Amino acid sequence: MVGGVCCCCSALRPRYKRLVDNIFPEDPKDGLVKADMEKLTFYAVSAPEKLDRIGSYLAERLSRDVVRHRSGYVLIAMEALDQLLMACHSQSIKPFVESFLHMVAKLLESGEPKLQVLGTNSFVKFANIEEDTPSYHRRYDFFVSRFSAMCHSCHSDPEIRTEIRIAGIRGIQGVVRKTVNDELRATIWEPQHMDKIVPSLLFNMQKIEEVDSRIGPPPSPSAADKEENPAVLAENCFRELLGRATFGNMNNAVRPVFAHLDHHKLWDPNEFAVHCFKIIMYSIQAQYSHHVIQEILGHLDARKKDSPRVRAGIIQVLLEAVAIAAKGSIGPTVLEVFNTLLKHLRLSVEFEANDLQGGSVGSANLNTSTKDNDEKIVQNAIIQTIGFFGSNLPDYQRSEIMMFIMGKVPVFGTSTHTLDISQLGDLGTRRIQIMLLRSLLMVTSGYKAKTIVTALPGSFLDPLLSPSLMEDYELRQLVLEVMHNLVDRHDNRAKLRGIRIIPDVADLKIKREKICRQDTSFMKKNGQQLYRHIYLGCKEEDNVQKNYELLYTSLALITIELANEEVVIDLIRLAIALQDSAIINEDNLSMFHRCGIMALVAAYLNFVSQMIAVPAFCQHVSKVIEIRTMEAPYFLPEHIFREKCMLPKSLEKHDKSLCFLTNKIAESLGGSGYSVERLSVPYVPQVTDEDRLSRRKSIVDTVSIQVDILPNSIPSDDVVSNTEEITFEALKKAIDTSGMEEQEKEKRRLVIEKFQKAPFEEIAAQCESKANLLHDRLAQILELTIRPPPSPSGTLTITSGHAQYQSVPVYEMKFPDLCVY
Repeated sequence: MVGGVCCCCSALRPRYKRLVDNIFPEDPKDGLVKADMEKLTFYAVSAPEKLDRIGSYLAERLSRDVVRHRSGYVLIAMEALDQLLMACHSQSIKPFVESFLHMVAKLLESGEPKLQVLGTNSFVKFANIEEDTPSYHRRYDFFVSRFSAMCHSCHSDPEIRTEIRIAGIRGIQGVVRKTVNDELRATIWEPQHMDKIVPSLLFNMQKIEEVDSRIGPPPSPSAADKEENPAVLAENCFRELLGRATFGNMNNAVRPVFAHLDHHKLWDPNEFAVHCFKIIMYSIQAQYSHHVIQEILGHLDARKKDSPRVRAGIIQVLLEAVAIAAKGSIGPTVLEVFNTLLKHLRLSVEFEANDLQGGSVGSANLNTSTKDNDEKIVQNAIIQTIGFFGSNLPDYQRSEIMMFIMGKVPVFGTSTHTLDISQLGDLGTRRIQIMLLRSLLMVTSGYKAKTIVTALPGSFLDPLLSPSLMEDYELRQLVLEVMHNLVDRHDNRAKLRGIRIIPDVADLKIKREKICRQDTSFMKKNGQQLYRHIYLGCKEEDNVQKNYELLYTSLALITIELANEEVVIDLIRLAIALQDSAIINEDNLSMFHRCGIMALVAAYLNFVSQMIAVPAFCQHVSKVIEIRTMEAPYFLPEHIFREKCMLPKSLEKHDKSLCFLTNKIAESLGGSGYSVERLSVPYVPQVTDEDRLSRRKSIVDTVSIQVDILPNSIPSDDVVSNTEEITFEALKKAIDTSGMEEQEKEKRRLVIEKFQKAPFEEIAAQCESKANLLHDRLAQILELTIRPPPSPSGTLTITSGHAQYQSVPVYEMKFPDLCVY
């Protein structure tokens, strides 16, 4: 008997069968008969057409031995098959491969772990063979299913369980390698295969310890770890799978990851989820990064009604993906990322507002508080992601994102924003305003534009400054911080942190450059707008110490980055106007706020005097500060912003030596060549409608012109009353437009824009030239002949908001074009 075949019958058998029978010894413990195996191999190479029959016969013997549990002969048959595969690479090997795969399948189907591992090892060897021609009919569906099942082995013996799982992972790796190298490789990327392969790998990866995503890609496992640890081997296989993914099949490989994380509830905590997406982002080709980001955004939309911690976990994963993708190609998903994040920010604020409104007493309040805190986690995660993504974008894209976010910020009284806030209410709207401005603050962090016009174009500056007049100190703080990010192009802000009297500004080592022409043009166009917001921001009733610190920093940064001689004079006028407003107190501010304004003015004038280095100016400022230190320390920032500071009962009785005097400043600057004529013109904030937009009462709610005529020469029976009110509408109707309505509309628009942008002294100069024209027009309207008497008999009183200006002779009154229609 040779291999179970009678000797007398063996001579009648075909040669290929006799050669196959001869490789099996009588005792399987002796192993493969090497001499006869060499003969079989030589025969197969010499007659490749016989390979099909050799394979079929080997498969028949192996199937019989498997059923009879003759493991020794099974091992010999598989060893022979392996050697034949390695030796024969002709086209005739295709039918032989089918027999080989049939034998491997038989081993995998057996319940013996030893045979399953044996079949897997043979399949892996086969997977490493490069075939000369592709196979168009071969499929590996069974092997994908079987290897995936082995990855989830639950054998009672831990060692055997580990061995089977490792075999399953290696089998999947072999399938991937074999199919990717095949021209029909697209079949392995079909969803029905990926839905088995990816979860099987992730199931074995879950024990891997996390590493910090910011340090770099996860470390590659060593060769020893690959062989012994299923988790490390699965991770290596997962990386290889993703590394072979292309544009068309990337999504099929990523989507099962979401299903696995959802099914096993791995978003909270999300350490494993973060680790998985780190591997994904580092393994795929860089140009496909935006595909993964799109998938994460889509999944975030799909899970928008889940618990806050689940959403926060997904957003954290997005942050890690963005952190890696930002170093390479982001693709066309930039606006999509921000749009989706802002949408979920609004949803989170809406959920938070609903929880607060629906809370009740007792335990429900505790649950509401917990949900509220969880929603804040979501919001912080969104802001962090927005900031990190935005800060890694190139400047041109970052400018677009700044405009995009600013367009989402809701401002009361306008509908220019594009974010739906109908369900938020006032509290929710305030919350979304704060969140969006915090996002904008993150995006603008580190932004360095060459010119201020690039950083603050008019289309961005106007909507940015609107929230700076809102009745919410936190919103105003955020607006100022955003401005600091954009204006501070030389990183001086940290040196100016805190409001204080700086003994020697030179010690700060301020970095600055010569003001360029574009920056000068910007200040001529927008300077009055910036001054106005600082002026009104200082007079807010709810200001806290941080507001004054940020306002001081704003003045200092404008001085450093944008100030020429003209701007310096304007800033000093602004500071003196703030000092006067604190002393006069038309806005009925508290004593703390009045002293806070005085302290801010002192800190700024001390700073600007040293920056322009005019000795006489520095001497005056130092003298006032010295007197304040002795007699009124509450006028200095170091004292007024302490926790306990004694405040005065009134400021009316204070000596002028405690104030910065305009004439002294003008005298000192004039001696150094400064043009100080404008210092004698008090600063008045320009008239705009931004107060209305920000829920404040406008400083020009009403404008009426009241003319009091006390004529001596007019008859008593004249029907003209002594006091007649003339409004803009009356003036407008009284003037014949002669059908030029369109031109008049354009003229009014230009005049209003001039009043919004032009400096006060420029407007005053133009008013001078219009005085005579206004005199004639008023005479026509009133049908009066006004002659300048030695002592004026006609007076004009102007009422603007709450302020009433002093009556002056009509013929001396000077009006701008705005009043002439």
